[in-house]
Parts: sequence; C-alpha cells; structure tokens
Amino acid sequence: MSTHAARLAALREQLARTALDGFVVPLTDEHMSEYVGDYAQRLAWLTGFQGSAGTAVVLPAEAAIFTDGRYTLQVRQQVSAEDWQFVGVPATSVAAWLAANAPRGGRIGYDPWLHTRGWVSEARAALAERGAELVPVATNPVDTVWPDRPAPSAATLVVHDDVQAGASSAQKRAQLGEWLGARGADAVVLTALDSIAWLLNIRGRDVAHTPVALAYAIIGIDGTVDLFVAPDKMTEAVRQHLGNAVRLHDRAAFPAALGGYAGKRIAADPERAVAAIFDALEAGGATVLALRDPVVLAKATKNPVEIAGHRAASARDGAALARFLRWVETEAPKGGLTELDCVAQLHEFRAATGVLLDTSFDTISATGAHGASPHYRVDAESNAQLEMGQLYLVDSGGQYADGTTDVTRVLPVGEPTAEMRDRFTRVLKGHIALATAQFPVGTTGGQLDAFARRPLWEIGLDYAHGTGHGVGAYLAVHEGPQRIAPPNYPGGGPAEPLRPGMIISNEPGYYKAGDYGIRIENLVLVEERPVVGGMMLGFETLTFCPIERSLIDTALLSAGERDWLDAYHARVLAVLGPQMVGEELAWLEAKCAPV
Repeated sequence: MSTHAARLAALREQLARTALDGFVVPLTDEHMSEYVGDYAQRLAWLTGFQGSAGTAVVLPAEAAIFTDGRYTLQVRQQVSAEDWQFVGVPATSVAAWLAANAPRGGRIGYDPWLHTRGWVSEARAALAERGAELVPVATNPVDTVWPDRPAPSAATLVVHDDVQAGASSAQKRAQLGEWLGARGADAVVLTALDSIAWLLNIRGRDVAHTPVALAYAIIGIDGTVDLFVAPDKMTEAVRQHLGNAVRLHDRAAFPAALGGYAGKRIAADPERAVAAIFDALEAGGATVLALRDPVVLAKATKNPVEIAGHRAASARDGAALARFLRWVETEAPKGGLTELDCVAQLHEFRAATGVLLDTSFDTISATGAHGASPHYRVDAESNAQLEMGQLYLVDSGGQYADGTTDVTRVLPVGEPTAEMRDRFTRVLKGHIALATAQFPVGTTGGQLDAFARRPLWEIGLDYAHGTGHGVGAYLAVHEGPQRIAPPNYPGGGPAEPLRPGMIISNEPGYYKAGDYGIRIENLVLVEERPVVGGMMLGFETLTFCPIERSLIDTALLSAGERDWLDAYHARVLAVLGPQMVGEELAWLEAKCAPV
C-alpha cells in the first residue's frame, strides 16, 4: 500500500470511530487563504496533490478530488487514480457530487473553521435531498491521523514602513471607522491575512511567498483594534509601531472573544470569514452584517506611493529576468540544463539585486509537455532537461518591500515549429488587444476577457484559466476583488468594476497537452484616459522584459500590433538598458530591435 493510500485508509478508520460516513477536505485555512502554511496542507498530505486550489471528499467506499481546469493534467500526475475519482469544477460542485454519491441517511463531516457559511448551506441542502446530514466537527479528523503535522509558523512580525505603504495605519483605521459608522455597525471582524497586514502596516512570514502573519482582528468604530496573534510573534519594534490603539490578545483567545458582542452590530465578510465565526457571533447575541471586508477594495486601489514602488520593483525585477533569459538561451542548447537548474539560477539573478525578500510564488519552470500544465511545479521527481525543439516557459515573481511582481515568458530551445510560432503570435495578439483596450468607467474584467481570447477562438482554440488577477503591494500575488475572467472560470465570483489604481495581470495562454505551453504575462495598471465627452479607462503596462522575437510570426500581426510591440520593446530598452553593460546590453538591444 502506498503512503497516500495508507493515509486515506487511516482517515476512513478515524471517520468510522467518530460515526461519520464521510468528510470534506478543502485546501484552505481558517482565514480562507489561497496559499496556506504547512500546518494547513491537509489536502496535499492526504492525496499528494500539490496545486493551490482543490477539495477532496472521502466516503467509506469511494473518494473524489475536485480541481479546476488549471490542474486537469497535474492532478492526474500527482494523485492515484486507483484511490481517487477526478472531478472537474465548476462543471460539477462538491455539493452536487455529494447529493449524488453520499450514503443515504449518512453523516458527512466538515470543519466549520475551513468553510464559508454559503458553502455549508449549499452542501446541507444538497445532502438533505439525499436524506443525509452535514455534521460540524470539533476536531478535524485529518489532524488526528496526521502524526507529524507541522506546527504553525512562529516567525515574528515586522513593520512595513509608512514611507513604503503611502499611508499610516492610523489613517487607514480612521477610514475604516467611517465605513462602520456609515453602516450603523459597531465593529468589523477581519480574517483575511493580507487585509490585516495592509491595515496595520505590518508583514509576516507565516505563509510561503506571501508576507502575512496568522492573526485575526476586530476593529471598532473608533478605529481601535483587538489583534489576536501568537504572543511570541511580537517584537518591541512592532509593539511601538502598533501603539495603544491596538490591543493585543493571544490568537487562541479569538473564538471565545466572538461571544462578547451581545447586542452589537458586527460586520463580517461571508466570503472570507468562515462559518464558525458567524455561528459564534450569533450564538453570543450579536447581529451579524454580511458585508464584504472593507479593506479589500481599499487595498486593491493602490495609492501613488505604492504605484511608484511597484514601478521600481518591476524595473529591477525585469532586469533580473532578462539576464536569466539570456542565460537560458546560451546554456540550454549545450544540453544538460534542467528545470530545477533554471529555478536556482533565476533566484540567483533576483537575489543579486540585494533587496529580494522572497519569491512571490513557486517558480513555474516548465519545459516541453510540462508547460501544458498552467500551474506545474517542478520537484526532484518531475525535473526534466530542456531539450532541443521544446518550448521553455517560466512564470515567476519576486517579493520586494516596494512591490510584488509576476511575469511569464516563453523561449524556444532550438528552432520552433510553425505551429508554435502561430500559437505564440495569437497569444501575443490577445495580450496586445487587452493591453491597448480602452473602456468606460464601470467596466468589469469579465467584459474584457474575450479581447484576449479572440485570436485563439478564430481557429477554434482557448485556454482554461482566467486572463488576469489582481496583485498586492508587497502582499499576495493573487489579490481580489478585480480579475479578468469569465464568471465560471477559476478566480471567478461577483463581477468587480475596474478602478484606477488597480494592478492586474494580462496573461492569455495556449496549452497543447503532451507537447508545450505558452503564456505571455505582464502586469498592468488601470488608469484614467481623458477623452472628448468624458473619462474612459485603460491600462499602463508595468512589466518590462523582452518578448521572444523568434516565436513571433510578424505576418499575423497588424500594423497597430507591430507598432505596440516596437513601442513596448523601446520602453523595455529604456527601463532595463541603464542596468546592463557589455554583452548583456548588446543582447538586450538585439531583443528590443523593431520588428
């Protein structure tokens, strides 16, 4: 029996001991985070799946793992088909699958600290049709059978200077107090880790690649805060920074504190606050207002200091990536270069800036068929050599105190095929269509998504992921509420109008299973565009790094598209050129020459 099969068997035995006929295992934590600490990696421990989004359901005789289109190939490579059914979402939801497969009259367990109230209602209703029951558990059964489960991170908090934040915590908290007053609320519960970090101008190291700390916060109408965080995370510098307006409590005291708001009107986000929080507030006599976390939009709309910081971070990050691409172009044809070699070398180039704090996510270093998995993550077992005739895709980013970057480039090893050049050029055309879009105030990213897909749609092709996600300011590389995607795609949800100051990715792609993957990603800034008769919006491109010329079929580009590409490369040279000398500069000049 394999390791993961044994773990599945142990979980089933534990469920039987607690009179449960099934259990739902999501990939999240108590804060509904996308990326979670090692202690919360229950799905990976149980199944072997290493993606960043998914859910498993374990029943007595069958088990299923649910992933979206980004992970269709990856989940089948990492998870045993003998033990698990592979179910695609959103075509099938966890609730719908339970309604069809749960034992009649059965008891299906869930951890109320890992699910939203909306999910609980949906699953409960679906199970009721089956005559089955959804049962909250006090102790997660996966934790019970996970003998060497890591402890939560003990890393200390650090201060994020007001000079880099562009506004003090006191200013942000005062605005939040006004927001509460306008809604007749006494306090708001913040559970999203990046919201707490942004509001208090602090950062942490509890989640890989995302500078946040495990904490909860309750903010009153007067702008004061009850911060629930492990005491050993505090330093004297952080205490002084927070000041007397922030009262400190142990994170373990948070559940009990929720019972102390009888007669109060407390706001909580139904998408970011778990079911257990709503239950505890209501049980304590509070009136709960289901409102979106007020930090979300404020955090997404970058201030001038944050925008300037991102520009500086992008300039140094683009130079590091350009040096890396030149290195790959030189070394790959010699043979023996592997995906992991590339990860290490790219990190060296970024680290050489002297200010790199972390990567913004696990670098996607994918050659050949691995590139067809949009979120492929190389490890010692999958590590492949870059071979002649392949495309090499690298999607990566850096965390710097002044900004978070995310950029994807593709280059050929040897001579690309005509098909590769056609597909790459169509992806580029879609990228340019989005980069040059001008649109009315109130437009959502979902309304723009088709701009990026049309060149592929014209020959019957598409890609199974969103086209753009928000990016934080030295925070999460995936940040809402803005996105560019159809509502039913990964990263979907309520449509959000794009606003000036939002940073968002522009990353159309194409993936040929078993052969190659293509994605061209820059970050863009939503900006105002004064026009005759009013105001429109558009995008300023923030990312600067050459787009591989040998993969472009210029015959497919319109005159306007060629003009955009030449102007972009002229800007790349202007931004990166001063950071390079000698052969590096000569290489860059050749890559940026007009097409």
